[in-house]
Amino acid sequence: MGKNYPIQNKVALVTGANRGIGKAILESFIANGAAKVYAAVRNTASVEALVEKYGEKVVPLTLDLSKPETIAAAARLAGDVEVVVNNAGVYKAGGVLDAEVFEAWNYHTQVNVFGLIHIARAFAPVLKANGGGAFVQLNSVVSFKSFAGADLYAASKAAAYSVTQSLREHLADQDTLVLSVHPGPIATDMGSEAGLDDIAEPPAQVGDAIVEALASGEFHVYTDTLSRQLGGAYHSFAKGVVEAKLLEG
Repeated sequence: MGKNYPIQNKVALVTGANRGIGKAILESFIANGAAKVYAAVRNTASVEALVEKYGEKVVPLTLDLSKPETIAAAARLAGDVEVVVNNAGVYKAGGVLDAEVFEAWNYHTQVNVFGLIHIARAFAPVLKANGGGAFVQLNSVVSFKSFAGADLYAASKAAAYSVTQSLREHLADQDTLVLSVHPGPIATDMGSEAGLDDIAEPPAQVGDAIVEALASGEFHVYTDTLSRQLGGAYHSFAKGVVEAKLLEG
């Protein structure tokens, strides 16, 4: 724990803000005093209801994680952003022994890994120009525990988690707080597709957990029952290895 960055009066951007966890994060930010939230989505018509509800506090912005040019354009338009939340991602069931494993791997990594890298590269200079701010990445519990049937999704999220750890070190030099968020089964379309309806918990918990973590400065963010259970078991390694400065001195 070090730098913190409470959301009150801040300008934020949330990818995939039109539904599920992204929408919950946007609404939690507004409820906790954010000045404005860019709803960064592939189709801005999908956030019209949020604009009607919150007025000028929600600004639609075109952004597709599979199209780097839209990310670069969004970074130019959102020059006042102070908190970037990369929430959007893709999921497709499948295993490493399936015939189409490499197609599935490319599908997941294009968005879940390369999309993260493009977002970080585009927005790190914006955050630096605005005093440092915060970068929040949604990584899932499958970042550190794979489940059969979600093999390629889990592998892509493990890669994204590794990238997030690197970003924590790189962006510390510009005073940017980085958070790695690890939701478990959450009641979203993606969760339903994964067959998690019976154990899924409300997406509002994720938004609230991020608000709390921004205020506390915690890197690892656990959001629900399974997330906290696995996070508790992982805690010693997370603190003693992942968050430690092992190569100094």
